[in-house]
Amino acid sequence: MNRLLFIVFSILCLNTYAQNKIKGKVLDKTTQTAIPYATIYLPELETGTTTNDKGEFSLELSKGTYKIVISYIGFQTQSLSITVPSKETLTFLLSESAMEMEEVIISTPFHKLQSENVMKVEQKKMTELKASGALTLAGGITSIAGVESVSTGNSIGKPVIRGLSSNRVLVYTQGVRLENQQFGSEHGLGINDAGIESVEVIKGPASLLYGSDALGGVLYLNPERFANMETSSADASVNYFTNTKGYSTNAGYKASSNGFKFLFRGSLTEHSDYDTKDYHVTNTRYREQDFKAGFGYQASKFKTEFRYNLNNAKLGLPEEIGIQSTAKTPLLPYQNIDNHIFSSKSTLFFDNSSLDVTLGFIYNNRKEFEEEHHHDEDEDGHEDEEHDEHEELEAALNMKLKTFNYDVKYNLPTIGKFETIVGVQGMNQTNSNHGEESLIPDATTNDFGVLATSHIHFETIDIQLGARYDFRSIDIDNNFDKTYNSFNGALGFKTNILKNVTTRLNLATGFRAPNLAELASDGTHEGTNRYEIGNENLTNEQNFQVDLALEYKNEHIELFANAFYNKVNNYIFLNPNGELINGDPVFLYEQENAFLYGGEFGLHFHPHPIHWLHLESSFETVTGQLDNDDYLPMIPANSLTNTLRVEFNSETIKNINAFVKLRSTFAQNNVNTFETTSDAYNLLSLGVGGTFKMFNNDMNVSLSATNLLDTEYVHHLSRLKSDGIFNMGRNVNIGVTYTL
Repeated sequence: MNRLLFIVFSILCLNTYAQNKIKGKVLDKTTQTAIPYATIYLPELETGTTTNDKGEFSLELSKGTYKIVISYIGFQTQSLSITVPSKETLTFLLSESAMEMEEVIISTPFHKLQSENVMKVEQKKMTELKASGALTLAGGITSIAGVESVSTGNSIGKPVIRGLSSNRVLVYTQGVRLENQQFGSEHGLGINDAGIESVEVIKGPASLLYGSDALGGVLYLNPERFANMETSSADASVNYFTNTKGYSTNAGYKASSNGFKFLFRGSLTEHSDYDTKDYHVTNTRYREQDFKAGFGYQASKFKTEFRYNLNNAKLGLPEEIGIQSTAKTPLLPYQNIDNHIFSSKSTLFFDNSSLDVTLGFIYNNRKEFEEEHHHDEDEDGHEDEEHDEHEELEAALNMKLKTFNYDVKYNLPTIGKFETIVGVQGMNQTNSNHGEESLIPDATTNDFGVLATSHIHFETIDIQLGARYDFRSIDIDNNFDKTYNSFNGALGFKTNILKNVTTRLNLATGFRAPNLAELASDGTHEGTNRYEIGNENLTNEQNFQVDLALEYKNEHIELFANAFYNKVNNYIFLNPNGELINGDPVFLYEQENAFLYGGEFGLHFHPHPIHWLHLESSFETVTGQLDNDDYLPMIPANSLTNTLRVEFNSETIKNINAFVKLRSTFAQNNVNTFETTSDAYNLLSLGVGGTFKMFNNDMNVSLSATNLLDTEYVHHLSRLKSDGIFNMGRNVNIGVTYTL
């Protein structure tokens, strides 16, 4: 063993010195003038640099072939491959473009720009989502077309992609699969937006890439990057929200030197009950603490990074309109959740290939405190709001979920026009109960999957195809064992049918094995006031989706149309049987074939020569039905979003931006038998922001207002809808970020 460690260490040390310096320059293609401070990024190495004031840069790289991405505001992002060593000075010519800079898509296996991707993936910067005034990450992602959120107040939100949610949408963070008991209706993401750089959304089955639970799509959260070589930075920010008298603050530092790099970030968030025009919604208050840290090392043929995220949240669970207060300490009932995420990503580079190894461990401890377990009430049943009183309580529900997952992919040498990846993925998960109540039984789950996928690039068409096999076993203690398996595949095409028209056609299958709640529930679900009974005879959900995307783009306008049809066999749903247990209606888990269809359509207009002006419009629609013509529950209403946005720079203030947005949500009348319809409403928002120098450092100030007209409305996917409780009223958000 010691000999092996010595050999590995010697190889790393030798590789550290096997570097080749490459030099390059970035020029404006039209004027041939230098572009200073352009960004140079190598996605495989996750490192980069910037050009100097003469548009020049240099990098030290080991022998091999690398993808390099060059970007600068106002110019079209360029992606190409370079071979090291190179004796010549590399020259990159960028063309002007009013469109936003493209970023490398991380959630798909070949890490290409979206313009090169066969699969349509939506990507948004976290700064852009936060500028819209959303309180949380779950609220921010709803500004992405085709994405909604099932919410319980402001603190709990579950992503919905084209009508599918919960276990049908897989969430990735720090490069690993997030497992936080997401099968529960009152279980949110458990991730704070601090330290998240961007969000990517795959709409539709992604089982080829990720296995079970990616039936409806993937929400991929990219953590903030480490500092560029030989640089360091620090920043701090604070946001204040008038509606909840709440605040969100975070601070971080990162540095990179001599192959080593590290970062850390801490944040604290507190909110009172949110306010409507007529009342505060009792017990929607919450407190969240978050800490993220990362450490990385990079040699010429090897790179590795380790990240850790601790998130603690105390979330009030609203039940009815009661105490009117601006206190921030949750009342009973409330949840206390600890979520630990450990991740490790390593890559070993060969001359023409590479091996990626990603490991993750997630520990989720969910406790729920209820009134009947409060032993210190007075004779009138009144409760004390202080934290220390609550800490003396015994949790009624105390569940611990421990998940280890692994992902190993080998990037084969490129053969002609073929880029190919093969890999294995797996997971071991244990669920255990330690409280008085047990809604979900103790169980052990094991997953194993093997996959292969290729990207083939021809002159006029790109093709991506792949296949995968998965096996899952579930051992439910003292009850029964179950096994599930599935073959899945995907085939996609991208081509330009006309000069400025890009077409993407993707066909893919996906699957989802039944979760623990669906298989073995046997008790009252307090959040929904129903007695749920699992069904051990449930089989895989299996789907097939056709997705067609058309995109027209020229210098001044971009039009897009993205339509889909999704057939889901053996769709699992709850259905009442007419009986009562302890006064609660009994619901059984059943299966029937279902289908969903719809899409997203829109435009982005930026007239010449006023490229600082942007007019954006998007429409999204989805319909879901069972084969018996009943509508599926919790399907978002159709919506139309119109945004007028300006972006420009001045001599004293840079990145000046302002927007006015009107989101029109239509009435939802296509509802399940046990749902009620929802009325239409309009929400007006606006915002302004910019960056200026203070003490020779950048300070960004932003001001935004959501629901500016204080409209009273109920979102169709709000879990407070059944009680007739309105969503949040007018809110003004003031944010300041200072960077050193």
